[in-house]
Amino acid sequence: MPNSLLSRHDWLGLIARAPIARLNALWPEKAPAFVWLRRPETGSMMVQGRTGAVGAAFNLGEVTVTRASVRLDCGTIGHALVQGRDPQKAERAALLDALLQTAHGDRLQNDVLAPLQAAEAEEAETRARRAAATKVDFFTMVRGEG
Repeated sequence: MPNSLLSRHDWLGLIARAPIARLNALWPEKAPAFVWLRRPETGSMMVQGRTGAVGAAFNLGEVTVTRASVRLDCGTIGHALVQGRDPQKAERAALLDALLQTAHGDRLQNDVLAPLQAAEAEEAETRARRAAATKVDFFTMVRGEG
């Protein structure tokens, strides 16, 4: 687990990628008082890709997303944009975004974000091990002619 605190950009991505069950398990507290700036709404978004991660961008296709925005009673605003059609996840993500910007931020970084980051790293390592198990090394034998 990294010791440094995540930037807002990094925590928004981490929260958006996390399964809602894991978010709820790590942050089971009752939601703080808030006002909706944008209730969860579902739509689609164009996703772009790059050939070899370096080529020119091209439109890969559309993905379904849900977005939400909240304002806490203290005035802090939180936003969320999550893949899929889960309004509960969008709400939870927007609330976490807002709370991470308050005095509760350091505690939430340790209690919620650090375990999310560790779980994501472990899943990536598991995928890499599975892929490595199927790797085939090809080689060329040189014949003695020549």
